[in-house]
Amino acid sequence: MPTILPVSDLRNYNEVLGAVTGDTPVFLTKNGRGRYAVVDIAAYDRLQAELKLVSALAEGEASARQGGWLEAAAARKRVLA
Repeated sequence: MPTILPVSDLRNYNEVLGAVTGDTPVFLTKNGRGRYAVVDIAAYDRLQAELKLVSALAEGEASARQGGWLEAAAARKRVLA
């Protein structure tokens, strides 16, 4: 279950930071609407790596759609060359 707190709770930031766990961010609201997310640095790094991977996969798929797909043996030969 996500932790949702008003941004005014940052006055006691130790309590807010204590609620952040590896996979559970704390969401902060401003005027009753979601505004910020406080995440663990390891979770942030993992999200950035996943985003980079998904972006690279999308780029590769777009390239394959334009230039055609390679057979596994041909791809292996290109990589090892």
